[in-house]
Amino acid sequence: MHWPVLPLKAIASGQVDGFIDGDWIESRHLAGTGIRYITTGNVGPGFYKEQGSGYISEKTFIELRCKVVEPGDVLISRLNAPIGRACLAPDLGTRVVTSVDNVIVRPRPQFDRRFIVFRLTSPDYLHEAGTIASGATMQRISRSELGNMRVAFPPFDEQVAVATFLDREIAKIDALIAEQEKIIALLAEKRQATISHAVTRGLDPDAPMKDSGVAWLGEVPAHWDVARLKRLVLSIEQGWSPQCENFPAEDPEEWGVLKVGCVNGGVFDAKENKKLPPELAARPEYALKAGDLLISRANTKELVGSAAVVPSNFDRLLLCDKLYRLRLARDECLPDYAAAVIGTREARSQIELAATGASSSMLNIGQSVVLDLPLPMPTLDEQRAIIDFLRSETDRLAALSGGAQHGVALLKERRSALIAAAVTGQIDVREAMQ
Repeated sequence: MHWPVLPLKAIASGQVDGFIDGDWIESRHLAGTGIRYITTGNVGPGFYKEQGSGYISEKTFIELRCKVVEPGDVLISRLNAPIGRACLAPDLGTRVVTSVDNVIVRPRPQFDRRFIVFRLTSPDYLHEAGTIASGATMQRISRSELGNMRVAFPPFDEQVAVATFLDREIAKIDALIAEQEKIIALLAEKRQATISHAVTRGLDPDAPMKDSGVAWLGEVPAHWDVARLKRLVLSIEQGWSPQCENFPAEDPEEWGVLKVGCVNGGVFDAKENKKLPPELAARPEYALKAGDLLISRANTKELVGSAAVVPSNFDRLLLCDKLYRLRLARDECLPDYAAAVIGTREARSQIELAATGASSSMLNIGQSVVLDLPLPMPTLDEQRAIIDFLRSETDRLAALSGGAQHGVALLKERRSALIAAAVTGQIDVREAMQ
């Protein structure tokens, strides 16, 4: 192959060592408005990723002697997987600065910016960058190691041809991915709507309705009651959160302590636990029993109050402090039915309103928020029928969603393979463009 192999720093213009460093901006420098600040989190593999707006003041900009990121600059991230990923800086309509863990590349005239980004998105390059990176807790590659990485670049006209070909073909693949992701989102909406309708309106479309007396609940079947959850609860408790290992218990004889994420999505996940160190004595009174209704009391706004039912006994899996365990009077309310009601959009809106905390990344709900939650109450037979119906429908929707997700995975694999083949000269894009 006639493509020359060059160190990455050789593609940049006007600097002895190739790269312009981002600025050492810390959380204490951030402001509510001002000059836009983008971080490593904004640099996706091949694309700019918007994820909220950060700013610094004019005073900070001057004091730190910040460098302005120009639209079309190539940003390369030195931090977090995939290490070395790159994107083009967008035009955000204002001055932009970036993190010290991003480097800024302004390419020489003989290098196409689009080709550079595609080349720094290919699996071989990202694998090599990942092997060079180091760090015990956060992987990072030094700017000198990044700059010395050697990459093959074709002549400029071939770079343009490859980038133009990939722009066209990747746009087609991305459009197909967007269609599948839209289907996945619609199926998730359908699942949520199905659950909400079943637990608030019942399964009989001809049943007479009445006002529930609860504004957010609206009408319920006329023969249903509405009860505060506390009327149905035999006991409520929090668990125990000792200092555990950073990996789950895997051996049946090992003890584990649940993580709060074990109830995310409304389905209990026993793998979401941390191993109890052998030197700590277990507290068997917190072991899980079939039918325990678990509700997260501390999490993000979107997840706090998530509920799921333990399907069977877990004698060596212990309740943590960030979860409430409720045991219900099962002659009145089935745990799976209560969990379904708590997971509805209507109930979640009430939980989110009542959650407290200084940071949106960790909110809390007190026992009273849980216990005062109104539940529409059909008969036990109707509760069983609703649960059976929901299991059937959600399984069907999950199968459809799984098929769409598999399709997305295949398209992403195709996308990655196409980029790899084009930027390494394995396919002649000049023929493909004809």
